[in-house]
Amino acid sequence: MQILHIDSSITGANSVSRQLTAQVVDSLKQAHPDAKVEYLDLAVNAPTHLSAQSLGFRTGQAAATEIERQENAISEALVSQFLAADVVVVGAPFYNFTIPSQLKAWLDRVAQAGRTFRYTASGPEGLATGKKVIVASTRGGMYSSSDMGQAMEHQESYLKVIFGFMGITDVNFVRAEGVAMGPEAKAKALETAQAMIEALEPVAA
Repeated sequence: MQILHIDSSITGANSVSRQLTAQVVDSLKQAHPDAKVEYLDLAVNAPTHLSAQSLGFRTGQAAATEIERQENAISEALVSQFLAADVVVVGAPFYNFTIPSQLKAWLDRVAQAGRTFRYTASGPEGLATGKKVIVASTRGGMYSSSDMGQAMEHQESYLKVIFGFMGITDVNFVRAEGVAMGPEAKAKALETAQAMIEALEPVAA
């Protein structure tokens, strides 16, 4: 089994999402001791945002400059790493109602026509099938328990759509929300998240 472990929180040791992704990966390793883990810390090493120099993988045009070749190489390395993974564990904190820009930059690199999806006469088709994605979703406030909160949430909803677009239907969320609402609320959120980790369906080798 190949596991891709991704963190995107900018808060380092204080990050709840980093704590949860580590717990998820540890649980996977306990069930599959021979699993190989690749780690990607997007807060430390995020790809640049899309630009005219990094659109080569989308247009199919050959790189004309050294910068374009470097950008294409980054996109190729990230999509190859993603496609090689059987399980992708993603730490996704809630920043300004959505995911960190670093995580969005990574998604923009791996959402590649012809690699992770393609357009057909009947519409788009995901090509990154057969994977399991586990998202550690963390939020300072409460958003899942009210219509207003759900309307403001563009974190889990976006990730479900983008991974689904790439053909991944097995997307699981381990959620800890209310972590900024005091020690008691944070402790309860972590307890709930731990129960979600324990309830995750086993991953076939």
